[in-house]
Parts: sequence; structure tokens; C-alpha cells
Amino acid sequence: MPEAEERQLESTRIASWLRDAILDGVRAPGSKLVERDLAAEFGVSRVPVRDALKMLVAEGLVDLRPHTWAVVREFTDADLADLDEVRAVLEPLAFRLAAERHRRDDLERLRQSLEAEESRGLAGDVVGSRRAAADFHEIVTELAENRLLGDMMRSVRSRLRWALSQHDDLRHMSEEHVVLYEAILSRDGDRAAALAAAHVQSSRRERAAHAEALRATALRSAGTDEAAVHGR
Repeated sequence: MPEAEERQLESTRIASWLRDAILDGVRAPGSKLVERDLAAEFGVSRVPVRDALKMLVAEGLVDLRPHTWAVVREFTDADLADLDEVRAVLEPLAFRLAAERHRRDDLERLRQSLEAEESRGLAGDVVGSRRAAADFHEIVTELAENRLLGDMMRSVRSRLRWALSQHDDLRHMSEEHVVLYEAILSRDGDRAAALAAAHVQSSRRERAAHAEALRATALRSAGTDEAAVHGR
């Protein structure tokens, strides 16, 4: 295999691993991504690591710090508001077109992703359920059969997956996906679009509830630590 092709494969493999680690919460927002350390971890030179980090920068998951290291991006409220505005336009269109244009054999993949989301959620597999939920959205875009829409959704795919990972109520999310699936199945484009618009707003509320729960946990932890210090 030519050296350039092998390096590209290594970069893609490293980017895939880091992407999953970020989206699954293994690499927290703000954590450092040092080329030298990652190269040693993967047993490669720093070049494919550098290329992998550039891929993740393009996807909006990583920020580069010139002459130092990269860091996992910390999404601001403004970043997420921007994403919600884009989703509010693109997702109702994607679900409408999926309802109107899907082929029956393609619908099976959507059903399987929905079943995986539900079963993994019931089994307590939070990461697996969230991944399946993101797959559901991506398959819908494929069923829409609009190449330009697909390109636009791919440009925000990683950010959307991150946003969907900021949900604690997995059952509620899967229930909303069930009714969306039923609208697509019945070829009701108007209903699918309306439900998708409501789903974006629901996702925003769930994300806010998740953030508030994290803040409450942090405050309780800080209070416990302070009590422990004064109790000595």
C-alpha cells in the first residue's frame, strides 16, 4: 500500500476513535489532545495524528491551540443556539422528504436503529442508545434522497451527535422517534415535518435539563468537599 494511502487510513482510524471518545464523554470538553501523547498511544508518527485532529477541527469538535496542543471543544450557549437554528430548518425538511420519498426496503434500517435505541436504553446502555438515536437521524437524511441536503447535514453531523449525547431522558427521546417513524411509515410529510420541528425544541429542553443536572451535581460535590474540610 502506498505510504500516502496508509497514512490516510491511519488518520481516519485515529479520527474515528477520538470522535467516539469525545461524543461518548470519554474525552471531556476542555481536555488536552497532545500530538506526541496521542502518537505514542496509537503507535504511529505525529503526522497522522495531526491530520486526524484537523479532521475533527473541521467537524467542530476540536479547537487548535497554535504551537501548543489541541483541546476538545467546549460548546457555548451561542454555539448550541446556532445549531438549533440550523436544525430547525433542515430537520423538518429531511423528515418531510423521507416520509414522501422513502423506499420500503430502506425503511427497515430506520426501524432497526429505532429498536436498537429502545432496547439499549432499557438495558441501561446509555452510550449505545445515544449512538442509535444519532443513527436514526442520519438514516432519515439518507431516506430524504436529496444530495445537497445530505451534504449540509453531514457538515453538522458531529455537532448534532454531540447535542444528542446531552440527553438524560433516553425513553422520552426514543418515544419521540417512534412517532416520527410512524409519520414516515405512513408517508405523512406534513406530520413528519411538524413533529421534527417539535423534536428540535424538545431536544433543546432536554439538553438544558442535562446541563442543569450537571451543575447541581457539581454544587453538591463542592459542598460535600467543603464540609469534609471543615469537619477535620
